[in-house]
Amino acid sequence: MTFWDELDPKYSVILCDIWGVVHDGVNLYANAAERLCQWHRQGRKVILITNAPRPADAVEAQLGRLGLPRDCWDGIATSGQAGIAAILALGHPTGFLGTQQDREILEEHGLSFVSEGFTDIAVTGLDGVRMRADDYRSQLEALAEGDVLFHCFNPDRVVVRGGVPEACAGALADVYEGMGGRVAWYGKPHPSIYDYALGLAGQPPREAVLVVGDALVTDMLGAAAQGFDAVFVQSGIHADEPFPANFASQYGLGDWSPVAVVDSLV
Repeated sequence: MTFWDELDPKYSVILCDIWGVVHDGVNLYANAAERLCQWHRQGRKVILITNAPRPADAVEAQLGRLGLPRDCWDGIATSGQAGIAAILALGHPTGFLGTQQDREILEEHGLSFVSEGFTDIAVTGLDGVRMRADDYRSQLEALAEGDVLFHCFNPDRVVVRGGVPEACAGALADVYEGMGGRVAWYGKPHPSIYDYALGLAGQPPREAVLVVGDALVTDMLGAAAQGFDAVFVQSGIHADEPFPANFASQYGLGDWSPVAVVDSLV
């Protein structure tokens, strides 16, 4: 028996991270699909919550390609969806930084981009050519000098794609803030994505929610700030490191700690 086999029935809603918990960007993890489907059969709402810089339909398509059954989750909340809403509310074209695929997806969802004269820039991550955050330093310096607002569609600093670390938009945002640039953050650990996820789940009480994630400064910090119980999956982005004993004190979280530390969804 594992922690998951005896999961408290009070958790009627599971907010489950995707990358690092369900898949590694290339393959589903062992038993991940089976565990999500089990929760669903038990009558729990399963909301996949991700810092993917794309809308929910694009994430759903990716999950389908990886082989995750559609009937084992109830909804998807993405940081990209929150970013799209914010950019649309601006009412004017912005700059863009990310892959061509991400650009096309965002354009399909109503965003328009220009190459110069912009006051805001939508950033989904690396462009697929320059593969280190430092490769963007001169471009970011020019944006900071122009006081361009950097809209970070993915607060993650790094993901592991098929075993290989890859910098995300959050790493670029850190560099930009270090230069004095202004950043608007979307996704975990910031409140808006949790508000959206709870809406998808029917606005459950916070004590009925369990967060499952593998990243300390997004999944665990976000859960603690929102008053949710959480399970830390230590075999994800932090590569089997134990949960830090000083995590709560470091972030001013009182005596908060995850209700469990597990290796995976097995």
